[in-house]
Amino acid sequence: MTHPLTIALILATPGSGWGGMEKHTAELSAALANRGHQIHVLAHPSYQNRFSDTVTFHPLPFQFGRRNPWLKFRLRRLLNSIRPDIAHAQGNKAASLLSAARNASGATVGTVHGTKTSHKAFQQLDGVIGVSREILNSIEHRNKQLIYNGLGGPPTGENYCAGDTLIPIPEDRPLLLAAGRIEPVKQFDRLIRAWADASPPGKLVILGDGRERPTLLALVKELAMEERILLPGYETHMHPWLKAASACVISSSREGFPYIMVESLLAHCPVLSTPVSGVGDFLPESCLADSDRIGDLANLLTTHLNSSVPLRELQTNSFTRAATTLTLNAMTDQTEQFYRKLTDAPSSGHE
Repeated sequence: MTHPLTIALILATPGSGWGGMEKHTAELSAALANRGHQIHVLAHPSYQNRFSDTVTFHPLPFQFGRRNPWLKFRLRRLLNSIRPDIAHAQGNKAASLLSAARNASGATVGTVHGTKTSHKAFQQLDGVIGVSREILNSIEHRNKQLIYNGLGGPPTGENYCAGDTLIPIPEDRPLLLAAGRIEPVKQFDRLIRAWADASPPGKLVILGDGRERPTLLALVKELAMEERILLPGYETHMHPWLKAASACVISSSREGFPYIMVESLLAHCPVLSTPVSGVGDFLPESCLADSDRIGDLANLLTTHLNSSVPLRELQTNSFTRAATTLTLNAMTDQTEQFYRKLTDAPSSGHE
């Protein structure tokens, strides 16, 4: 029987938002703790209530930059106190900080969550995880591993239905759904214009909040689409929406590995997407736009929302593969195996 590990997960984002990388760290930490490992999470204090009581949370001032001497000192001192078997950095900033403090840990590993021009911060770590094939191929490291983002099973039970949502689900069909932080990288402005150009029946609903929301609401009004394009705000209960939607659409210019695709496929909701990182491994080529341009998005919507072939039939294989590959259990299994490989390696650790 393998012995439990002491694992330090380092999340170095500044505490100003909660996105895919933060969600990944919270779910992974809880799953590892449930397997008997001693989990320490090092993160901004504003995230403390987001993490399970089964992990030990250590607040650190990650609002400071990666070169800040006080932050670097605090991190090194804390790692010296924990003495983890594995220190796992989430993202480039955490990897840079861990590289500078790697002598205070056993084996070190970092996860690359996004498409970056440089992965220099990860070069001095013992191992690197890429969350998509495109990201993995962009990494030059002797010891790298592809591990897709995974999620726990969808809510079950007869009482979990559309009435549990914060925002009422429209009855109009088709219902096209988009969700995420309303920021420029998501390109919801292009999606709105593409929907207006394609003019399919039904409604487009964009769930989420962010700095771009007032601008997008003004755009919808300018296009006189207030009845057909809705931006009702943030929704915590996504599963009923995904079960009700005709399709979920991703309009981003770039992604690491979109969690909304994972959520959608696990809920058997078809996905249409721009050609961002990760989607090509799970979606049929016909369900990908040629580019993230408005015209290509409009063509994608027109093709599939007016097609005689139901999208759910096209993506049956996607749903089946997601059910075995994109689960929290699969992600945790592979991460745990990689940890064991690193801790068992003769070169692991930094004396």
